[in-house]
Amino acid sequence: MSLKRRLGFWSVFCIASGAMISSGLFILPGQAFKISGPAIILAYALAALMVIPALLSKAELATAMPKSGGSYFFIERSMGALPGTLAGLAGWFSLALKSAFAMIGIGAFAQLIFPQSDLSPGQWEWLVKGVAIACCLVFMVLNILSVKVTGRLQIAMVAGLLTVLVMFVVTGLGNVRQHPNYDNFLSAGFGNVFATAALVFVSFGGLTKVAAVAEEIHDPGRNIPRAMMLAGGIVSLLYITIIFVLVGTVDGGQLGGGLYGDMTPLSTAAGAFLGRFGVIALSTAGILAFVTTGNSGILAASRNPMAMSRDNFLPDIFGKVSHRFGTPYVSIIITGTFMICMIAFLSISNLVKVASTMMLVLFLLVNLAVLIMRGSRLQNYRPQFRSPLFPWVQLAGVGLYASLITALAAKLGPVPILTSSGFLLLGVFWYFIYVRKRTTRESALIHAVRGLVAKEMRHNKLEDELREIALERDQIVHDRFDHLVKDCEILDLPEQTSAEDLFAKAADVLSDRLNMDRDTLLKKFHVREAQSSTVIQPGLAIPHIVIEGKGLFDLLVIRCREGTVFGPDLPPIQAAFVLVGSDDERNYHLRALMAIAHIVQEHDFMSNWLAAPQTEHLRDILLLSNRQRDTDEDGDQSDP
Repeated sequence: MSLKRRLGFWSVFCIASGAMISSGLFILPGQAFKISGPAIILAYALAALMVIPALLSKAELATAMPKSGGSYFFIERSMGALPGTLAGLAGWFSLALKSAFAMIGIGAFAQLIFPQSDLSPGQWEWLVKGVAIACCLVFMVLNILSVKVTGRLQIAMVAGLLTVLVMFVVTGLGNVRQHPNYDNFLSAGFGNVFATAALVFVSFGGLTKVAAVAEEIHDPGRNIPRAMMLAGGIVSLLYITIIFVLVGTVDGGQLGGGLYGDMTPLSTAAGAFLGRFGVIALSTAGILAFVTTGNSGILAASRNPMAMSRDNFLPDIFGKVSHRFGTPYVSIIITGTFMICMIAFLSISNLVKVASTMMLVLFLLVNLAVLIMRGSRLQNYRPQFRSPLFPWVQLAGVGLYASLITALAAKLGPVPILTSSGFLLLGVFWYFIYVRKRTTRESALIHAVRGLVAKEMRHNKLEDELREIALERDQIVHDRFDHLVKDCEILDLPEQTSAEDLFAKAADVLSDRLNMDRDTLLKKFHVREAQSSTVIQPGLAIPHIVIEGKGLFDLLVIRCREGTVFGPDLPPIQAAFVLVGSDDERNYHLRALMAIAHIVQEHDFMSNWLAAPQTEHLRDILLLSNRQRDTDEDGDQSDP
């Protein structure tokens, strides 16, 4: 069961923005200052640039394949079942853990708003966990009841959060002390700046969460890239200006003091120039930030198990969708329950380091996925947004994210790498005991390799899936002409031929389909061509005749790469659409001519037509046309 497209532009923007503004802004600046000093502003700017390859690659893939699952779906379709299994499990694990961590983060700011407490440290810890678990339960229920309500709630929370952060910047700029706060700006060295960028980058990575819910986004080809880019630009600018104010208003010894630095740095800064009101305002903003991250995390993470279940990578129960609410309720419940267990029993902070490492691995693989999909020559891979500077952006992304993984491993120790490796081994085990015997789909990578070693490229089932995804994405409802294309014969002539031979082949095919005399049809083609040429434009001809009978209409599509010669003064014809209809179908005959005219006028039609490897690829070119479909009441509309 497909999910309904209920998320508009602002919902997508707020999901992306809310996922970015969390620990990277409200907790990590103190720890980052310990590493790189006042140059942390460079580290945050560098992290904002580092996310660009992942943003562009995910935007392209999500507009070509707007399906639930995000990175899992892209990686499985491009690289195959084993990488897909690992990506699906790693993506779910990473998103769920980071969302659980976001819920825990609420407690640190609640303590600032309500500082007076007689609770012991142990009691306070369980109070924080209790609040986090309660938030999990609330957002589980909201996600189950309505993705539209979830989106609207996200808009309200992000609007409030951005308002407070803008207020912080506006009121704080006048209090910035460039001396001594920005003295010895690069004293820690650029190596530490890069390591800091790797540390805070994981928060910027939340920008790409929206790809996981692409199936529920209205007009994904337009809304996904626009919302992601706007969110990335606005939040990155906020990050940099907020860090500038923070470093300029808080003493370095206080900001970087202690084992991990100031754990609530923005509240400390706001308290310095706004007093108690500033502490409460920024602590409230911190709570909102973690709530929006947790809410969007449950929304995005729960789509991974559902998408994997659809592909038989997980049991069917994970893919159940509520008929009443249109949400994957089982997947949401399982994801929320997992988060609650992590909050209650384990050290979330250590597991989040593992989740961050996995996220970087997924980013690396997503860039590879774009390289593979573009290089596979899959004709029906039709993203509505194409990453600029291909393939250099993707190659840079692969190298960059590999470097970040190395930098994180050096800074955080071997535990994240070892734990991630153990998790991946469990994923391999699951693939061999469950997934391998349940999937036979051929990936884009296999398709590309087959194209290198075989002279003829055979039709791939992935082409059919991509065609159906594009039809659903563009909300194309097939009309009568589409049904003619689905059912028609397609001839692919390998050598140059004459118009007489083309008419003869057409008569052979159509006589069988219409149960008519072959010679009668052939004579009609010759008579019609003698009256006036059916060559419409260079490379295109539309031979058409009227036949005896009632309610008869048929289409024959012909390609001749080397060209069909219709006359000594006419250019060779590579595309011919042969139309045959009875006299009572004259009205529809004109509509069919109009449909063909719209198709052949599309950009790159002839180059795509000549490059298509097989007849089924030719059929897909016609079916995926963006022409205006017939929607009148004469019965010519579609899908009866």
